Amino acid sequence: MRQLNAVQHLQQHIKKLSDFFPVMFFFGGFAWDALTIGRNVAAADLYIFAAYLLLAGLILFMISRPGYILADTAKAVEKLPAWLPASLTGLFSQGHKRLHHPRLPYFLLQFIFGNLLSALFILYFKSSSHWLAWVMSLLLGIMLVANEYLEDEYKRFTLSWALFGFCAMLLFNFALPFLIGSINAVWFYFSTIMGAGFAFWLYAQTPNHFGSIKPVGIIAVILMLAYAADMIPPVPLVKREVVMALELNKVDGHYQLSQQASSWWVFWRKTTDDLDITPEQRVYCFSSVFAPPGLKTQLFHRWQHYDEKAGWQTLSRVGFSLSGGRDGGFRGYTYKQNLPVGKWRVSVETENEKTVAVHAFTISATQVAARQVIQLY
Repeated sequence: MRQLNAVQHLQQHIKKLSDFFPVMFFFGGFAWDALTIGRNVAAADLYIFAAYLLLAGLILFMISRPGYILADTAKAVEKLPAWLPASLTGLFSQGHKRLHHPRLPYFLLQFIFGNLLSALFILYFKSSSHWLAWVMSLLLGIMLVANEYLEDEYKRFTLSWALFGFCAMLLFNFALPFLIGSINAVWFYFSTIMGAGFAFWLYAQTPNHFGSIKPVGIIAVILMLAYAADMIPPVPLVKREVVMALELNKVDGHYQLSQQASSWWVFWRKTTDDLDITPEQRVYCFSSVFAPPGLKTQLFHRWQHYDEKAGWQTLSRVGFSLSGGRDGGFRGYTYKQNLPVGKWRVSVETENEKTVAVHAFTISATQVAARQVIQLY
């Protein structure tokens, strides 16, 4: 009897905990993705995401077939052929509420889109280093959280097709430059059209065309406008490091940087971006950016000084070549000297002026060299 009570007690605890399982799985899966995705972009990751997308497309195709009992049977009744007798259509109309609607396909759609949104959020977040790009990452984050509450809404086919098209476009945005080895703007626009076209094609193949595919076209236009406004980072590039240094040397394949040490009370970091420089002293900007194997392009450092009256003023834009494939990221640097005091920032940009990262720092004049910390990159 005691054993039975113990089992029942355990079952009650498990039942209570089961309410928290979705939240636990969500944060657990997100933490796993954060640790395994985005450090670099591997071809295997893209293959897995492509498989998820194809599986979502297969499910959408299957539940749109005439022989499948749809969740929104009222919509299915509207699609019945006009030649059916009124008695039969009336029977369907009166009985559709009593039909049992399987949840499995909609649960699978929620799971697949959740995984895709989680991976895409991490990839885009790690590629975002300025506030416009963070807006895009924030949107993906909101969609990722909202997806946990949308299982019933997937029975509305318009939402399912919109999410499918959105994920297809973002995945193509990553995959096409990765495969071609170029981040030219034309590939972003072409990959967006390819992703939207894939969604439109699959929708056209479904027998009943439940829901509307039009939102996919609207999303495609919004994405292209956002890219033109520099709101979307130049994927698949991922920023690793952007640091300022007062001296730079290359030693045994590593860059040895002398950076200004932080004040003693700033115990949580060794270096500072509030630079005290002596006359004629150089200031280096060192950046490390991951690029997939085979990608060749040019990056630029745009040095800007803040003028109280005119705002940010570009003083130079210096480029250097980039060849992808190095696990630690491609490394490059530029430098300036005789910098006026005040606020500064260096933007790491692509050839077509898309922002990879922005690093802000300040310059103050001093006659005594500041204490420095030597670090290897």
